[in-house]
Amino acid sequence: MTDHDPIRVLFLCTHNSARSLMAEAILNHMGATRFRAYSAGSQPAANGQPHPLTLEALQSAGIDTHGLRSKSWDEFSRPDAPELDLVITLCDQAAGEPCPVWPGQPVTAHWSYEDPSRVEASHDEQLYAFKHVLHALHQRLELLMNLPLSRLDKFMLEHHVRSVAPSRNKPLGDD
Repeated sequence: MTDHDPIRVLFLCTHNSARSLMAEAILNHMGATRFRAYSAGSQPAANGQPHPLTLEALQSAGIDTHGLRSKSWDEFSRPDAPELDLVITLCDQAAGEPCPVWPGQPVTAHWSYEDPSRVEASHDEQLYAFKHVLHALHQRLELLMNLPLSRLDKFMLEHHVRSVAPSRNKPLGDD
């Protein structure tokens, strides 16, 4: 990896409607020219639409949601797909699935986050769950951005990316 080429990161969740889209949007927002983030899912939302609370949480944080869509991970295993440096799963279900072969032989890691779309409560409580995950992702992505990526070989990069977050985040509501 060089200082000139952006680090290409693919975030995966099963449905690609909440966590992985948030991570894509956050990293593209914060990463400027150092990172290029994408997201996908093994079973993307049928209509291609992000969860409405994903968009609401991102917009309330001042993060652009233009162009965000739920998409299949097959888009990133094609010969014309961007070569990836990192692939990070954000849900336990996607982490347990056999993944396609990714161009570029990327480093892989798993950061487990609870699915905010599973919270059954009032709109405000559901939105809080989405904002909680958004905040947790933001913190982990700041740590990732502070790594000396251009000076790390693939082995060290894998070690550091995996150590940025514990294997499980705190349950929603445990602040």
